[in-house]
Amino acid sequence: MTHLKAGDKAPEFTATNQHGKKISLSDFKGRKVVLYFYPEDDTPTCTEQACNLRDNYGALKKQGFEVLGVSPDSEKSHLKFEKKFSLPFTLLADADHKIIDQYGVWGEKQMFGRHYMGVHRTTFVIDEKGIIWHIFLKPKNKAHAEEILKSWKKG
Repeated sequence: MTHLKAGDKAPEFTATNQHGKKISLSDFKGRKVVLYFYPEDDTPTCTEQACNLRDNYGALKKQGFEVLGVSPDSEKSHLKFEKKFSLPFTLLADADHKIIDQYGVWGEKQMFGRHYMGVHRTTFVIDEKGIIWHIFLKPKNKAHAEEILKSWKKG
């Protein structure tokens, strides 16, 4: 699990999005960012989470949030995922795990009694100053946007 906590400065990164453009966290200074890490494009749970963020994207934007998804998938895979599900937000390719490791979301997982290494589904809500506001270690995939908005309003 992540070593980061609410109140920490979010680690800076640069990666390529689904359209081949370099994107840095610093590009969003002065804006709130939902930085969500997920294991793989076009798998049932990852799709559920992405579609929830898509369906509530207007509400997130209205509250000033930018959404960035990060997985180890390639730009090509991200572009296919974006097009298939009409995702309106940026997906960052992190095949070399630089961002995944910076945020501490790579680790041992277990499914059906089998242990393996992978991305822990984790979301970081980052404020306008680049400070981590909240961390969701186990996002509610079908209600993720709602829990993000609710956590911000509590603050």
